[in-house]
Amino acid sequence: MTKRNHCGVFLSVFLYIIVCLGEDYDLDDRPGLGRSFDGIGGLSGGGATSRLLVNYAEPYRSQILDYLFKPKFGASLQILKVEIGGDAQTTDGTEPSHMHYEDDENYFRGYEWWLMREAKKRNPNITLIGLPWAFPGWVGNGENWPYDFPDITVSYVVSWILGAKQYHDLDIDYVGIWNERKFDSKYIKLLRYTLNKSGLERVKIIASDNLWEPITSVVNNDKELQDAVEILGVHYPGTNTVPAALKTGKKLWSSEDYSTFNDNVGGGCWARILNQNYVNGKMTATISWNLVASYYEELPFGRDGLMTANEPWSGNYVAESPIWITAHTTQFTEPGWTYLQTVGHFAHGGSYVALTDGKGSLTIITETMTHDHSVCIRPPLLPYNVTAQNVTFHLKGTFASVSELQVWHSKFDFKTNKTVLFQNLKPIKVTKGSFSIELDVDEIYTFTTVTNGQRGSYPDPPPSAPFPKSYKDNFDVSGTPYFSEAPNFADQTGVFEYFTNLTDPGPHVSTLRQVVTQRPVTWVADADQTISVIGDYKWHDLMVSCDVYMEAEHTGGVFIAVRVNKGGGVVRSTRGIFFWVYADGTYKITNDLSGMTVLAEGQSGTRARVWYTLTLTVKGNYASADLNGYPLWKNAVLWEPRNGWAAIGTSSFELAQFDNFAIEALA
Repeated sequence: MTKRNHCGVFLSVFLYIIVCLGEDYDLDDRPGLGRSFDGIGGLSGGGATSRLLVNYAEPYRSQILDYLFKPKFGASLQILKVEIGGDAQTTDGTEPSHMHYEDDENYFRGYEWWLMREAKKRNPNITLIGLPWAFPGWVGNGENWPYDFPDITVSYVVSWILGAKQYHDLDIDYVGIWNERKFDSKYIKLLRYTLNKSGLERVKIIASDNLWEPITSVVNNDKELQDAVEILGVHYPGTNTVPAALKTGKKLWSSEDYSTFNDNVGGGCWARILNQNYVNGKMTATISWNLVASYYEELPFGRDGLMTANEPWSGNYVAESPIWITAHTTQFTEPGWTYLQTVGHFAHGGSYVALTDGKGSLTIITETMTHDHSVCIRPPLLPYNVTAQNVTFHLKGTFASVSELQVWHSKFDFKTNKTVLFQNLKPIKVTKGSFSIELDVDEIYTFTTVTNGQRGSYPDPPPSAPFPKSYKDNFDVSGTPYFSEAPNFADQTGVFEYFTNLTDPGPHVSTLRQVVTQRPVTWVADADQTISVIGDYKWHDLMVSCDVYMEAEHTGGVFIAVRVNKGGGVVRSTRGIFFWVYADGTYKITNDLSGMTVLAEGQSGTRARVWYTLTLTVKGNYASADLNGYPLWKNAVLWEPRNGWAAIGTSSFELAQFDNFAIEALA
């Protein structure tokens, strides 16, 4: 970077002032180029963050996908990273595995396959990444650790990659390695060997999808590992790297970043890190957790996505500010472009990057986000100052002949709320290789030779609306369901899938079945019970009814619940009003999922392999429980929690079925 200033010096007996009129910055490819740009992306999973997206009706679902993936329209994402489902809670819910059991394979479960196909449909060149956050219990062979038997874990992951191609014609480009507790180089080497042996040499490895250390030091001292790993991926680096990572010579990625509420401060966070991840840390790809906030907002990290789509029942969605901040880079670059070496920080705060395709095209992105308007959720952001400034760019080398640049502008206005996002301004003239611009605080500019950028739009979606007060689902599906999970249910422990009961010719042929029978290998404290939530978190007075069927003789147990107040990584501490029946002929009413706070218990006469209808009604601080239409219990209940979701679930990791689910919200 070459920087000069234009400053006037004024002297008096009492006063010494330096007035800076502007700074000069050279953009020049003659000293050589920087690192190759690998793209900007979004992450679906880690976990269940796209759960509600699949339940949107058309045309709204396709519109959301266009804002995310369609080139030259919205975010124009260049990378899609998805969770390899492991039947476990991984932040906001569970995602189903393609292998619930060792002898089970099904490559149509969940929604990530569909999402990858839709992304590829819109952008055939999008980079696809898979990463397991958790594993089915059998992979750990009884231990909560997936790497004691690396051959099993490797086979499990490679089967997912092969299945993506065989059943969905999806070529996975990268597979991630992530663990919270320790680094396992033996597993990575075996994975690389098995990928090659399986004809998947093109699939590259990202490691360790956690911190810079210990992966960087190990790679620097292990030639075999260095050959196995293509990308050093880090989570939430705060735009900084470490010398050991640079020493490896590997590509450096922020393979999970952002995770911030998607208001305008969140947009400012995203703008700052997209530039400064390269300026400060030489990271050539940044991936947002998460892609789209398509999960109940009251779950952990509500609205921490590039856009919000959490109301499939209304059709409402919002293309939030991070969508348009992303467009400032993605609509005017492609993976394979190269950063110039002449990038950096402005003298009065903010940063700038410049990229080229090597054929004369040039894109410059500037950001002047102030500290308080660009704070990310993590890590802590040290104080710094940004002020309005005049800058002059001097285009040199290949770019000296550029005479005009297209201009795209965003301005966050936190005073009058007149924020402007991704506005196309008139082109700026480049005179004798130079142009000047006044930069205010909290602005993003793109100056580019690329002429086909577009701020795509659709008619406004329907207005926001609460979850329907009256809701029913009999789980009947004709043929193979398009998705394996019932609409609007959000599994928090366990996996609830559509099930066709061929042995039952009666009314319960199509049901919803809880299928996880062994505690998964997970970094989150999954509950000891399984649970799936649904509805409006604000509900307090309501009636829930459901037919239930326990498959486990003597030990089986199922529940329906209301006022369920927690999910995600804190699901173990969930409270509410839970109505349980057990295969040993008993029932219980509890104030918590763990069953420690018992409000009532007694005999029910229930047993396994018989269908029962449970009904739970709560109004104020009174509740009643009916079994097959007959009152079983009625009494006062605790006032806390006062509101929450409805839910179904089981008393352990066991097989059980549910049918004819119904809700009537009273208030």
